Amino acid sequence: MHIAPHDNKNVPIVDVDDPTVPLNYFNIVKLTKGQSFEYQVPGYETCIVPATGTVDVDIEGTAFPRLGNRGVDVWDGEPEGVYVPVGAKVTMVCTSADTEVFVAGARYDKVLDPFDVRSAELDLVQYGSDDTKTHRKIKHILGQKQHDKVGRLLVSELFTVGQGGWSGFPPHKHDTDRLPDETRHDETYNFRFRPKHGSGVQILQREEGKPGDAYQLMDGSTICIDNGYHPCAAMPGYEMYYFTILAGLSQRSLVQFFQPTHAYQVETIPGIKDMIAKFK
Repeated sequence: MHIAPHDNKNVPIVDVDDPTVPLNYFNIVKLTKGQSFEYQVPGYETCIVPATGTVDVDIEGTAFPRLGNRGVDVWDGEPEGVYVPVGAKVTMVCTSADTEVFVAGARYDKVLDPFDVRSAELDLVQYGSDDTKTHRKIKHILGQKQHDKVGRLLVSELFTVGQGGWSGFPPHKHDTDRLPDETRHDETYNFRFRPKHGSGVQILQREEGKPGDAYQLMDGSTICIDNGYHPCAAMPGYEMYYFTILAGLSQRSLVQFFQPTHAYQVETIPGIKDMIAKFK
């Protein structure tokens, strides 16, 4: 479930047909100015999101120049992304001093058209409160505005607001297709902290009423969620960010099932219903 921070040397962290999250794909690509990187992922649609720096992207002759406008970290500016059709050949070239690029993917079987998402086209949600320790912002890159142009892939960035607090709360899961109550969506996260020596915890409770597992999160941790309720929290004094990849088995829109013990808090946490409505 937890993949410790490491230099993946531009090799996928979550590759195709991963045994834990087979619907997901995830790579981190690091380049310096003028360096290029090529990839193709048969059977998966992908999305390129610079965490820092700027890249020029070419998708089989269609150019998307100057993608990305952030500086030193993910808090330094707004995200941008490029949607890549299933199996398409991609070339990205670093045009800033250096860049770190997230590549998110979802298993899909149709070839759609490429497009870019600039800062003005993001879906933005802010919900929770300081009082409930759940205050956070969500920046949907492939969100509701792009719903008709994407197959099964949802890509977002989530930020804790203030220092410390809970995210993914009330605890919820999405591991079984049983509409209208729930959908099967594999999920992959990559975490960052400000300051970088910050830390947090990911909880995974697979069965109501029984103890689950907990994983210590560090700057650069990757978490793969196949099933179970999965809230997370940042330590007091630190801001937490996580890049989120969701891929549906049978549909793109996410239907979360809230843990019965805590589901009543959907009615008490400000703005949470708007958050739920945006994951589609």
